[in-house]
Amino acid sequence: MVMCERLIRVDLLEQQLELLEGGRVAAIYPVSTARNGSGEQRGSGCTPRGWHRIRIKIGAGLPLNAVLVGRRPTGEIYIPELADHYPERDWILSRVLWLTGLEAGFNRGGECDTLRRYIYIHGCPDHQPMGIPLSHGCIRMHNRDLLELFNRVDAGDRVFIAG
Repeated sequence: MVMCERLIRVDLLEQQLELLEGGRVAAIYPVSTARNGSGEQRGSGCTPRGWHRIRIKIGAGLPLNAVLVGRRPTGEIYIPELADHYPERDWILSRVLWLTGLEAGFNRGGECDTLRRYIYIHGCPDHQPMGIPLSHGCIRMHNRDLLELFNRVDAGDRVFIAG
């Protein structure tokens, strides 16, 4: 069996994520990246650019809208009333694709390490707008889009973030 090479390409200017399989665009999803724009420094609240890979996939088998805190399910399912009760939370829902940088000194190591910055591709409340940079550095997706992507990629797949 021949494995199909997969690549995720995130365009910060277009606010979209493309899944490429065998060099062809297999899917396109709207996303929301960092409100603070692009950047690699720890504490910047920016989305890091460059080459990454999926370090680990988290949340397989969880229900749609499952709430994760510290990469662990809380047992909660997101509903608007829960958001009203916890207005300070940055909601991470359904699944997490935790990214690690591949470019030493740019997005890997020291004060620019994507993995240590906890940069993910993750679900968010479906009423949150896509196509508008609003995150704290992560790449947000609507939950059903994220589930589809999660089921099509593997740990180790490459991610290129352009912007």
